Amino acid sequence: MHLSLEHLYLTDPVLERLNISPSDVADAIESALIAKAEGRLHTAPKSAVLPGDGRYMMSTLAVGEDEGLTILKAVGVYPGNGARGLPTSTGAILALDAHTGMLRAVLGAAWVTAVRTAGLSAVAARKMADPNAETIAFVGCGVQASSHLAAFRALFPLKKVFAVGRSAKSTDRFVDEVRALGLTAEVRDAETAIREADLVVSSITLDYSVVPFLDASWMKPGAFAAITDLFIPWKNESAGAFSSIYVDDLVQERASDKPMVPGHLITGDLTELATGGPLARSDAQPSAFVFRGLALGDYAAASLALARAEASGAGQRVVPEA
Repeated sequence: MHLSLEHLYLTDPVLERLNISPSDVADAIESALIAKAEGRLHTAPKSAVLPGDGRYMMSTLAVGEDEGLTILKAVGVYPGNGARGLPTSTGAILALDAHTGMLRAVLGAAWVTAVRTAGLSAVAARKMADPNAETIAFVGCGVQASSHLAAFRALFPLKKVFAVGRSAKSTDRFVDEVRALGLTAEVRDAETAIREADLVVSSITLDYSVVPFLDASWMKPGAFAAITDLFIPWKNESAGAFSSIYVDDLVQERASDKPMVPGHLITGDLTELATGGPLARSDAQPSAFVFRGLALGDYAAASLALARAEASGAGQRVVPEA
């Protein structure tokens, strides 16, 4: 690949300082879904490799005609990094000119991954969740809990948060974060939290060795679950308790070697929800958005961040030596 003489370098702290709101990200994702439906955005199914030792590497690729960008993200989960003093999830994003292939920018992947995941959930929640939801349960109290809290606070009149975490350190940190926002926070066991919540977010670390411990039948009638962790912690046999299950992308899901839920239970995907589909909720049964992440979300968040950075002069301009 011939690199351009100059490109922009945007670290995760720089991306955070752009102050892009969760609503901005959700709107960008909805616009990207429409562009894809109209043939102006092209994506490849997410790819993943599990080489062993709990490591999980994945990549996404998308090309947008409107922004003229190719966005390639490569990230991974590295369980051993904690002992090395490194983040357990890390990676990078390349932004290339879609017409010439020349490098436009290198971005950190942590911010994009966090906000695009919450943004995908927010797009689904706009269609599937009770707009008057006041209580939310988080199973997993890490980065995704924080990003989803920000996204869902923008959508719902939240008052109470239930925290379910494996690590006391991360759970306590998240509870402190919630209370600092003026919300009530309680640490609960998984069953009690899910039975009492209008909204549920499950975001445990991706690990197929986890024995499922969550049951969809615990959920309240009309409740909504955003399941970011491939349905790993949920009992597969309980999935039928949901009145509807939407995934991020049906083509991607059908191409996957490890389906998240039984195929016959899938109602549709996010594009259908965002392009004029009816409200996908039932007052009598819970509903769920189950997803593995898709290139379109990374594209929307990264291209939005790049546009904001270029407009504001943020980031470091890299000029390679001749």
